Amino acid sequence: MNNRINQSIEQSIALKQAILADDALLGRLEKAAQIVEQSLRNGGKIHFCGNGGSAADAQHLAAELSGRFYFDRPPLNAEALHCNTSYLTAVGNDYGYDQVFSRLLRGTAHRGDVLVGISTSGNSRNIIEAYRVAQEMGVSIISFTGSTGGQMGQFGGVLLNVPSNDTPRIQESHIMLGHILCDMVETALFK
Repeated sequence: MNNRINQSIEQSIALKQAILADDALLGRLEKAAQIVEQSLRNGGKIHFCGNGGSAADAQHLAAELSGRFYFDRPPLNAEALHCNTSYLTAVGNDYGYDQVFSRLLRGTAHRGDVLVGISTSGNSRNIIEAYRVAQEMGVSIISFTGSTGGQMGQFGGVLLNVPSNDTPRIQESHIMLGHILCDMVETALFK
């Protein structure tokens, strides 16, 4: 068997075992699910944002909530902020890429909504700008990051910082934690 394959799988398993043993992180995941659930119960919207692979994860998790996860049920109000490419390229061109999420959030979010930022480094400028707007507007913040939390970890809210600095392993763990969050929310709202 190829050593590189084995090594990648073993690293992924080891990181997931470290997450499983991290009661504080699992407690924060439970709190994040409660925040999302409460927002949705009160008519709120869940906004997701990320760049690159994290944008794919943001879109994936928004779809799990707005579509379905384990079972048929009414759709939940969730969307990834980067999905309108005409908007993204216009604002990126006219105002700068750092403003693409914050500008849309300012136009679509309301007090009591939730902004979920996903970044392996925790230092994505456009997410940090969106966090500033979220704080002004009374929008709750949930951060999926790598080990340090980066600058995103300084904005309060719930920090789900995966204990790793390896981007692929962090992304694998983000989608796992995101799926657990979706499961918890769906189950709580539609028992």
